[in-house]
Amino acid sequence: MKGILRYLVAEENTNKLVVAGIVLGILFGWLLPEWALAQKALGKAFVSFLKMLVVPLVFASVYVAISGLGGLEKLRQIGLKTIGLYVLTTALAVLAAIVAMNLFPIGEPVSAEGLSYEKAEQVEPFSLSRMLLSFIPTNIFNALATGSLMQVIVFAILFAVASLYLEEKHHRAMLDVFTGVSEAMLKLASWVVRFTPLGVFSLISYVVADQGIQVLIDLWKYILLVLGVLLFHGLVTLPGLMALLARINPYDYLRRVREVPLMAFSTASSAATLPVSLRVSQEKGGVSSETASFVLPLGATVSMDGTAAYLTIAVLYIANLAGLEMTWGDQLVLGFTVVALSVGVAALPSASLVMMVVILNQVGLPVAYMALIVAVDRILDMARTALNVTSDLVVAKTVDTINRRAREAR
Repeated sequence: MKGILRYLVAEENTNKLVVAGIVLGILFGWLLPEWALAQKALGKAFVSFLKMLVVPLVFASVYVAISGLGGLEKLRQIGLKTIGLYVLTTALAVLAAIVAMNLFPIGEPVSAEGLSYEKAEQVEPFSLSRMLLSFIPTNIFNALATGSLMQVIVFAILFAVASLYLEEKHHRAMLDVFTGVSEAMLKLASWVVRFTPLGVFSLISYVVADQGIQVLIDLWKYILLVLGVLLFHGLVTLPGLMALLARINPYDYLRRVREVPLMAFSTASSAATLPVSLRVSQEKGGVSSETASFVLPLGATVSMDGTAAYLTIAVLYIANLAGLEMTWGDQLVLGFTVVALSVGVAALPSASLVMMVVILNQVGLPVAYMALIVAVDRILDMARTALNVTSDLVVAKTVDTINRRAREAR
C-alpha cells in the first residue's frame, strides 16, 4: 500500500498519471455520463486552486524579472525579441490554417435561415480606442481582484521600471519581498500539481458527458482539420523555428516540459496553467528565472497561436457554408486581421468570441453561422489552449537561449 502511495505522489510519475486520467476520464464520461456530470465540482475546485495563484504569481514574477534586470536596455532586448517571436509564431499558425483550408476545402453551402447565436449578438462593436484603454488599469486593486492579467502586467512593468530609479537599499528590499512572494507561489503550485491526475480525470469526464460523442461525429471533418493544423504547428512549425533560431534540439525540450500542454488541454485555460508553466520551464526546461518570469506571463495574455489558427479555419469554414468564395488576397487580409486582433483583444472579456464576431462582420458573413460550430468549441478550446501554452514555452526557451549566447559572446 505504501509503495502505491509513493508511486502516486512521485513527481516523475505525474505525466503517466495525467495521461491515465485523460483516458479514464473519457471512458467514465462516455459510459457513466450522469455520474460524470455530478462530479463537476471536483474539476472546478482544481482549476480554482490554480487560478488562485495566478494574479499574485504574475505580478511578483513580472516585477522580479524586470527589476532584476537592472536596467532598461536589458528590458528592451528581451521585450523586443519576445513580442517579435509571438507575432511571428501567430502569423505562421494562421498561414498553416489558410494553406490547410485550401488543400482540404471542407464545408458545403447551407442556408442561415433559422440559425441564431445569442451570445454573438451581445458582443459590443469593436473599438480600437476601447481596446487600447482596456490595457490601462484605472484601479490596480480592481484589476488584481478581477484577474485582469493584461492590466496587472502593465502595472507590474511600470512599477518595476519605477523601482529601478530608487535608492539601492529600497530597490533591494522590494526585490527581496517580491522574490519571496514569487517563490512561495511556485511552492504552492507544486503542491496543487500533485492533484493534477485527479483534476484532469474530473474535467475530461465532465466535458465528454456534457458534449456527448454524437456532436463529434457530426462535425468530424471540421474537428479533424482543426486538430491537424494545431498538431502540425505544435510538432513541426514551432520546433523548426526553435531549431533555426536557438540551435537546440526542440523535441528534447518539449519532452521535458510536456506536462504543461497536458495541463492546458485539461483546464482549457492559459491563465490557470501559468503557475505550472513557470515552475516546469525553469526546473525541467532550463529556462532562466528572469526570462520565464517575463515571457510566460506576457504570453498567457497575448500569445494565441492556437486561437488564431482555429479562428482562421472557422471563418473560412463558415465562408464555405455561406457559399462565399474568398480569393487568396481576401484570405491574406483575413490572416493579417487575425494576427492583429489576437494581440490586441487579449485583454477583453471573451476574447475569442469578440475576434470571431469582428472578423465575420468584416467579411460580411452572418454571425448566426457560429451556431453550427459552437457545439464543439469546448473540445477544440482545450486543444488550442494546449498549443497556445506550447508556443509560450518555445518562445521562452528561444529568447533565453539567444540572450544567454549573446552574453557569452561578449
